[in-house]
Amino acid sequence: MKLILVIDDEESIRKSLEGILTDEGYKVISEGTGESGLKAFNEKSPNAVLLDIWLPDRDGVSILNDMVKANKNIPVIMISGHSDINTAIKTIKMGAYDFIEKPLSLDRVLITVENAIKFNSVSEKKTIMASNLSGDFELIGESHSIKSLKEKISKAAPLGASVLITGENGTGKEMVARALHLSSLRKEEPFIAINCAAIPEELIESEIFGYEKGAFTGANSKKKGKFELADGGTLFLDEIGDMSLRMQSKILRVLQDNKFQRVGGETEVEVDTRVIAATNKDLEKEITLGRFRNDLFYRLNVIPFFIPPLRERRDDIPLLIDYFIKSFSKAQVLEIDEPAMNALKSYDWPGNVRELKNIIERFSIFNSQNKITEEDVLNELKIKNYSHKDSINHDKNKNDIGKYSDIDKGFFTDAGSFKEAKEAFERVYLINKLKENNNNITKTAENIGMSRRNLQKRMIRLKINQ
Repeated sequence: MKLILVIDDEESIRKSLEGILTDEGYKVISEGTGESGLKAFNEKSPNAVLLDIWLPDRDGVSILNDMVKANKNIPVIMISGHSDINTAIKTIKMGAYDFIEKPLSLDRVLITVENAIKFNSVSEKKTIMASNLSGDFELIGESHSIKSLKEKISKAAPLGASVLITGENGTGKEMVARALHLSSLRKEEPFIAINCAAIPEELIESEIFGYEKGAFTGANSKKKGKFELADGGTLFLDEIGDMSLRMQSKILRVLQDNKFQRVGGETEVEVDTRVIAATNKDLEKEITLGRFRNDLFYRLNVIPFFIPPLRERRDDIPLLIDYFIKSFSKAQVLEIDEPAMNALKSYDWPGNVRELKNIIERFSIFNSQNKITEEDVLNELKIKNYSHKDSINHDKNKNDIGKYSDIDKGFFTDAGSFKEAKEAFERVYLINKLKENNNNITKTAENIGMSRRNLQKRMIRLKINQ
């Protein structure tokens, strides 16, 4: 509910404005003096102000000057029955939104207030969006996992339900969150991101919920928090698995009630904000360890997303490299020879797409030959004991499939023992299943009814390379 502050020494005008504005759905507070009105302005931070020029204790023009200095984003509408055009021009130049003469036309008052609030809201959102829309949010890749991810985004984006994104660091969780926002019905509203792991525990509550003036030392004015700034849009809570249990309970309450109190505040702020959370942790394990709330997990995990690590979608690596080269190489495009590309595809990329992006950016800056060789890659990634065989291990898997794929022609007859035959069968079975799932270990494990960890152990034992 939008808050309007009325400052006028005439009680009849205050009552009249209170009545009509309340009927229009606004919350109204009114004051009869300049000082009390200025105090309410600083403490309540209204969405708009109606300020009389002639007040018993102070000149309304001087009150306007103090308000503009305190918060120039709050629109102040001047009202007066005794001023000339010069006064009107003076107040507009000082920062007043508009000037209305008495006797007041209530219709004009309503229209002006409505426009002032819209103007303020649009200006604030433009500022927020301009600071948050830098970067590129295109999901690059043609692997089965990325195609499935894009399809899931298109289906989930128009919904208002909460989303939980999981995946290793550097896989692009924030990129998926932004893609969801930009494909949603909220795309014209702000996207606000906050890294829960990067903010100290004693500060995170005021960052997320904001604070009132005087709430703590240094709180010289009211400040909106991330939830309020994202009203109508999307709030991205990155690394929510690192949030304390105390803050988790507060987030849960907002998700349940769509309202909260600022730090040091007594009134509740209502918001319509879609929450997208992300983490690199196993939250179900964190729940069993008592470090994450079970009820918050189910509130967030309405629409779950998992982003596979880069090593599980190696076929996307050339596409990503080509995309990053074009992004970073402005004058002359870098070339990558085949051995270098094979080396890049064979690397496990513990830092995922973020690491690959950083590597290509460094090549773009420091490679004076405009050509990336295998030696460049090995030196940059600090890979030792690398051979060309490492770059084609995935082809060996394909050969093994062909070698043992025809049961009618003596399937595994070369095996020396039952144990060897059993392992040969298991190897071919897993290679086939991995191939069906585009080398996605997580999806393969789900399809064959095995845990991801056990599948990885068997792959190591059976020497199955991705």
